[in-house]
Amino acid sequence: MTSSIPAVDRYTAESSALQAVLLDMDGTLVDTEGIWWDAEVAIFAELGHDLADEHREVVVGGPMTRSAAYLIEATGADVTLAELTHLLNTRFTELIGGTVPLLPGARRLLGELVRHGVPTALVSASHRRVIDRILASLGPEHFTLTVAGDEIPRTKPHPDPYLLAAARLGADPARCVVIEDTVTGVAAAEAAGCPVVAVPSVVAIEPTVGRTVVSSLEEVDLAFLSGLVTAMH
Repeated sequence: MTSSIPAVDRYTAESSALQAVLLDMDGTLVDTEGIWWDAEVAIFAELGHDLADEHREVVVGGPMTRSAAYLIEATGADVTLAELTHLLNTRFTELIGGTVPLLPGARRLLGELVRHGVPTALVSASHRRVIDRILASLGPEHFTLTVAGDEIPRTKPHPDPYLLAAARLGADPARCVVIEDTVTGVAAAEAAGCPVVAVPSVVAIEPTVGRTVVSSLEEVDLAFLSGLVTAMH
């Protein structure tokens, strides 16, 4: 990455305990959780089923296969898991159109991390086709690497995607701050041993040891993230 910041001011691993920032996508950086739900409601309506709001809290933040399997079981819809996964991904990409709205503070935070040379990873349970579509809005230059939910055997709530991202960045998970918006994502990050910043989207998340809860990314900057890791070491 290039930067206009003088070398003396650049972030380095030696000057901070923070080694990397790992970010969820849907509901954390981009305002898409509602779009996913709209896609699910529309597809199931076409299959002859109404989705109750109570299902939304179960599927939010989860991997596509788990969410789809749950909805099939809950509704009894006559559709296979593979068929439903394809239908949902296709409908979602149709609904988002050309650009996706970023959540408040997201673009500023990503820009700050890039300017200071902080390694970053986009870690999502969404499939690669969806991530690549949304990256056009997020800016691929903001991420050192990306991890998609369909590229690894186990995705969130398992720790695997965050452990993989940290390993690829050559970072200690305990020195990588994860930013998440769902209980499922937080569980994955904490299982990986990462300090977490939770920005709840649909379901409330309570703060606890190693987990800081904020109302918006507007409250998060590099100094804030560095302080979280420093406080734990």
